[in-house]
Amino acid sequence: MSLPRKWVAGLLFLACFVFAGFSDAHALPAFARKYGLRCSACHEAWPQLNPFGQKFKDNGYQLMNDRDAPIWQNPSYWPVTFRITPIWHRVSTDKVGVDTAAGPNTGEVQITSHGFDLSGLDFHTGGTLDKNISFYVLPSSDNTASFHFETVMARLDNLFGSTWLNVKLGKFELDNLLSEKRILTLTGNGGIYQLYHFSPLGDTNGYGQIGDNQLGVEYMGHSYNDRTRVSAALLSSNDGTVGLPAGNSYSGFFAASQAFDTGKLGVQRLGFYAMVGEAPTQFLSSGGVPIPGTGFGNKSFSRYGFTGQIYLGKLDFQVVTQHGSDDKYFATATSPYNPVPGNVPSGALPAGARNATWNGFLVEPHYVFSPQLIFIGRYEGINVSQQALAATPSDAGNIQTFTIGYRYMPIMTSRAGFAWHNEYNWLRQSKAAPDGTDLTSSELLLGFDFAF
Repeated sequence: MSLPRKWVAGLLFLACFVFAGFSDAHALPAFARKYGLRCSACHEAWPQLNPFGQKFKDNGYQLMNDRDAPIWQNPSYWPVTFRITPIWHRVSTDKVGVDTAAGPNTGEVQITSHGFDLSGLDFHTGGTLDKNISFYVLPSSDNTASFHFETVMARLDNLFGSTWLNVKLGKFELDNLLSEKRILTLTGNGGIYQLYHFSPLGDTNGYGQIGDNQLGVEYMGHSYNDRTRVSAALLSSNDGTVGLPAGNSYSGFFAASQAFDTGKLGVQRLGFYAMVGEAPTQFLSSGGVPIPGTGFGNKSFSRYGFTGQIYLGKLDFQVVTQHGSDDKYFATATSPYNPVPGNVPSGALPAGARNATWNGFLVEPHYVFSPQLIFIGRYEGINVSQQALAATPSDAGNIQTFTIGYRYMPIMTSRAGFAWHNEYNWLRQSKAAPDGTDLTSSELLLGFDFAF
């Protein structure tokens, strides 16, 4: 669980090295080029937003002045940012099933690999098509240059002159207080919020992924000073996948928050969110292959949580608690119907099957040494409170994970951003190894995170 001494010494040396060259921080690419603002105007640390940056985003990427409309912009302005991260990382998993002379997956070994690598590429473009008509498009690829549309949305802002009336349509991030898309960490397990993606062991529900961008329509409203925020979204239950793969099923996501000014300490915000919906458990098939769009046998799922952003000067805490529930059909991977005409009942639920439920929490502290250097920590704990089957060990699937790191940004101009990023993540999932014991993994990452 602890870092080897040689890694600790190396990280301390690198930390001392990066303190040597601070300069004034400026604005980030794309929107910064439009308005000429410093990066610290909108970001606590790139890419995480501060309250002013959140207000700018809530206003549809507008400052609500005469520079918002494209007609007033310099013809040379192009609202585009490329982001990619070359890295070195070391990844280790302690118990991996391997083939032996006795047969497939009859052995178990620790696997550790390290070397130089790349992240995927993000191609951000967004802004205003006209005053109070905004857009955002993000073609994104994995590290093999296989592209997909991560975000494609257009929004009508301030309808009838009211900040309480904004409507968005397309594929977009859910309006949650703690944004996974602006996460400050980059490792495989630490670069997502485990709480937003958790399912118990053996659960087949891939639809309640709060951290993934979703396809739908969203209403969002906020007070003029952005202290009060509410939103409601209707989503297709397909986890953001295009082409209607799941058929006629929908989910809803609801969020609200209230901010309070506490003087020198900063602006504190408390909120809640809820995701409730149904999704199919079975599909018609042709030749044994599921037919996209024919999902049926819809069953329910839900996620409820409370969130907080607490600022104490240069130190702040992001806090999330969540209760989740999946229907027993998802939790036991049981299809309620056969994929034949007439929906003939098939495999019955295991005896005593029940809904799976779990509770989790997340605490993420940041220490902003300067606009160019931020220290990051995170701990997540997720415990299954009710297994789908009483015979399953009560702690099976529980997750404990922590992440520590820092980002140093020697340059952030209106043309480009650059960060030296160091991070370590450790994760343990109870009874998830092939032999039924705990599965532990870790990753150390060093990289250059840059945008242009």
